[in-house]
Amino acid sequence: MSGPVAAIAAVRARFRRPEPGAGIDAVAAATERLAVLLAAGVPAGTAWVHLAGGPSAPEESAPGARDVPGDRARAADPVAAAARAAGAGEPVADAIAAADPAGRSPWRSLAAAWAVAERAGAPLATSLRDLAEALRDEAQALRDLDAALAGPKASARLVTALPLIAVGFGLLLGFDTAGVLLGTPVGIGCLALGSLLLWAGATWNRRLVARAAPTGPAAGIQLDLLAIAMTGGASVDRARTIVADALAVHLPGADAAGADEVIHLAAEAGAPVADLLRAEARRRRRAARSEAAMRAARLSVRLMLPLGACVLPAFVLLGVAPLMISVVVGTLGADA
Repeated sequence: MSGPVAAIAAVRARFRRPEPGAGIDAVAAATERLAVLLAAGVPAGTAWVHLAGGPSAPEESAPGARDVPGDRARAADPVAAAARAAGAGEPVADAIAAADPAGRSPWRSLAAAWAVAERAGAPLATSLRDLAEALRDEAQALRDLDAALAGPKASARLVTALPLIAVGFGLLLGFDTAGVLLGTPVGIGCLALGSLLLWAGATWNRRLVARAAPTGPAAGIQLDLLAIAMTGGASVDRARTIVADALAVHLPGADAAGADEVIHLAAEAGAPVADLLRAEARRRRRAARSEAAMRAARLSVRLMLPLGACVLPAFVLLGVAPLMISVVVGTLGADA
């Protein structure tokens, strides 16, 4: 029995929906390990080698935050690439980016932070700890959004299946709905138009759900990177330049602007600008999480649009109309 059971378990694992945020958590864990090793005095190259050969390195093959196809096959590559680059004295950030050509993985955030810290002369251990915290927040935001979207997604799947359920219900009652749909001109027209409406409704649903999901880099990541650069002692202008260059290479979807108010406040009050930048980054992540929850709440209402415009007409064409035609044809045949 072990063979069939193992085969069934393998199939279930293959088609199981990946846990939201699992890939980001894996990168956060790798980042935390690097921070601990570096804080303990381990050289950067040796730290990457330990991470690449550690017992938990293969576990970091969890899917990325954006569920990009092929991420599972590539997820461990950035660690090995970084270890090779560090051992050869080559830029680690570029090696991580080269191992993730799609540019949509949380590894890119680590590459950007590493590049900023090296160029600004910031302590890598502290910078990586701050980044790991930001990645944990992003992973939790994805889990919260997935939980909020669970209800609307289930409702969308249910209403999309209504026309097919109606066809089966008609057959169960003994009406020749399949014969009407496949064997009469009116039925074939109903089948074609109903199927088209059903496809349109399902596509509309998927697009609405996709729009509710977050896109682009994590909120506040540019402020985290600016705080890293400022921690290294760089001036405001130089820190902006360093961060802008890193974002352009590693996180092209992020914007380096938005820190003027925080920097002005720090200058006026004489407060540590890096701490204020990190606090503002955390505030933006909380705001992004709240906005994601609001989008999920609005989604449950917007899903009524494809229901009324596509799914319900398809239900009539595929379920009600063939049933009525079958009843009329049967009645007329009995009278004859």
